[in-house]
Amino acid sequence: MTLATTSLPAVRGSLKADAPLGPLVWFKAGGVAQWLFEPKDADDLSDFLARLDPAIPVMALGLGSNLIVRDGGVPGVVVRLGKPFARVEQVDATSLRCGGGASGILVSSTARDAGIAGLEFLRSIPGTVGGFVRMNGGAYGRETCDILVECEVVLRSGERVTMPLDALGYTYRHSILPEGAVVVSAVFRGVPGEPAAIQAEMDRIAAAREESQPLRSKTGGSTFKNPDGHKAWQLVDEAGCRGLRLGGAQVSEKHTNFLLNLGDATSADIEALGEEVRRRVKAKSGIDLEWEIQRVGVQSPSRKWEGDYLKEQKS
Repeated sequence: MTLATTSLPAVRGSLKADAPLGPLVWFKAGGVAQWLFEPKDADDLSDFLARLDPAIPVMALGLGSNLIVRDGGVPGVVVRLGKPFARVEQVDATSLRCGGGASGILVSSTARDAGIAGLEFLRSIPGTVGGFVRMNGGAYGRETCDILVECEVVLRSGERVTMPLDALGYTYRHSILPEGAVVVSAVFRGVPGEPAAIQAEMDRIAAAREESQPLRSKTGGSTFKNPDGHKAWQLVDEAGCRGLRLGGAQVSEKHTNFLLNLGDATSADIEALGEEVRRRVKAKSGIDLEWEIQRVGVQSPSRKWEGDYLKEQKS
């Protein structure tokens, strides 16, 4: 991938060519960003996008927890919101303004300290506010649409707009946020609560995650969306995919809706394993699993998988 430096606008933040993305995503696999831009502030981002050739694609990157970056890399500009976008401040008795780069743990902890209940579920989502808003992130019976008041977005054109909840067209793990738009902040609203009770709920959620999910593994989180009336993990398990391996990738034995990088997996390994799981689930139950993990970038030339390369993990 090549793109002349002279064709890119000047910035006040950091702009790096051919930046490795593998270290920035939870799977620890994948290619490079043609350009990685970490803006100094929202004005820096807005000015850059306003002057950037409209033909150049733009993608936002948070903590990289719900993402497969393909081995051929990501063309165009990847925008990563750093510390300047990680602030959380109280707006009123029940509301917080959260930077697009703020983590779920920081948001839920700030809410606890302010006596704001209803945001505890964010403690369990490994991501940032920008990702929560774009994907309608949720867990334990709650979703972003339950707490969002409005968000500030920098559009691909560089225009800064405030979008209220009803403008995002939320459905399950989906919004109609425009392509190339970057969420720079959001206002979340909860209800009055006691900090001790809020902490107890956060502890309960953390314990439930610890018990059921492979938290200390290289994983992207929940791989497939839950089909109506079904649990994705159960469909995967019933299709005989628990422990299934392909190259350096494996279906978690602890939670079958998680794919793992056992250490040397390529993104091609991980994605191909996911597609094999989808094929087996379709054959077993007739249900088409839909990816929840986002897959971005371009494929690189790789080996063709032989049928006997797929291995069952023996107990």
